[in-house]
Amino acid sequence: MRKLIIGSLAAALLAAASIPATARTNVDFYVNVAPPVAPYEVIPAPRAGFVWVPGFWDWRHGRYHWVAGHHARHWPGYHYEPVRWVHRGGHYYRAGGWQDADGDGVPNRYDRAPHNPYYR
Repeated sequence: MRKLIIGSLAAALLAAASIPATARTNVDFYVNVAPPVAPYEVIPAPRAGFVWVPGFWDWRHGRYHWVAGHHARHWPGYHYEPVRWVHRGGHYYRAGGWQDADGDGVPNRYDRAPHNPYYR
């Protein structure tokens, strides 16, 4: 009985370890209300190894919530595109954030040509 339990646990751990680490973690959603005007922010001096992330409106619990600007550690092979709300088809959706360097949607660590958007 003990061997069966240990074997089952080992199989479960191996199955969990085989899940790809690059699984999509974001969800697309649309909002029917335009975001408010962004408040004025003072941009501090640059910091080595960090990127300034400007403040933006985020949608939380059925309303807009202001996320203040802050420094974020730079991700090698990526660039930060400021968050913005795009109006399309009568709805708003959030775009922006960390993007891979060439914009082809393949993370640079898995991209055979990380600086060529036409080669996957």
